[in-house]
Amino acid sequence: MAHVLRMAPALSEKIWGGHRLKDLYNYPIPSNKTGEAWVISGHKNGPSTIVNGEYKGMTLAELFDQHRELFGNIEGKEFPLLIKFIDASDDLSVQVHPDDDYASKYENSLGKTEAWYILDAKQGTDMIVGHHAETKEELKDFIERDDWDGLLNKFPIMKGDFFFIPAGTIHAICAGTLVYEAQQSSDITYRLYDYHRKDDNGQERELHIDQAVAVTKCPAIIGETNAEKEEVYDGYIIHRFVKSDYLSVYRIDVTSKAVIKNNNPFQLLTVIEGHGTINGEEAVKGDNFVICSDVDEVVYEGQLEVMMTTL
Repeated sequence: MAHVLRMAPALSEKIWGGHRLKDLYNYPIPSNKTGEAWVISGHKNGPSTIVNGEYKGMTLAELFDQHRELFGNIEGKEFPLLIKFIDASDDLSVQVHPDDDYASKYENSLGKTEAWYILDAKQGTDMIVGHHAETKEELKDFIERDDWDGLLNKFPIMKGDFFFIPAGTIHAICAGTLVYEAQQSSDITYRLYDYHRKDDNGQERELHIDQAVAVTKCPAIIGETNAEKEEVYDGYIIHRFVKSDYLSVYRIDVTSKAVIKNNNPFQLLTVIEGHGTINGEEAVKGDNFVICSDVDEVVYEGQLEVMMTTL
């Protein structure tokens, strides 16, 4: 039996969240300050749940532990990737994530390299990726002087933009952005700056200056931006955005039917537009699937735009 697993997301409120995850995808958000949907996740802080087939009711983490053969018998203590939707109604903090070595040593975690595909951006929306400090000493000096305009690399974005964010890259998603994020399965974030914003208790959120400086790459290393490679087939187009040591991200555009071989330990599929079927499973905008290694080919029918992330 070939396994195409439909996943239910784990939803979380954020100080910067909104309600577009309900408006666009009909997700059962807990409030109008919902910032993230972990749509395909084996992480303990937000595991997604299988809602079809023989493993219905299990989390992805449980299935990965008990049936590693469905994931090509890959090594590792935990499912390695995590897919999110991020609804930034307000600015996210300026932050940075550690690499595998630092995260393993100090956090008992994987590092966090990630990639973003911009699903929507209001006119005039910006993004922060990278910084202008050449050395750690310059980085500390910018921080001590509170000179964020001088430090940060800020620029306008639009729907359809793509960004690859290696661990050690300072970044921030800004207000008005809806993002598909593919990342290593990690929840380690070091905040550098949070606009002196206060939570419901009147307290500013914790910053992690020492850790952030320790893991930030100086000078900044900017990952691939909008570096897609387009491959045209009969009835569909594959856009390859990035192929890295940690993850590879593609967008598949189907206008009638597409058949794609599965040569991966798994594929993580997220429908971002349209409707149709994937291996006979109904698929509409906001649906998420794990294609297991026992699936030889993936058959798409209908009109669909699908993000696919693999190792």
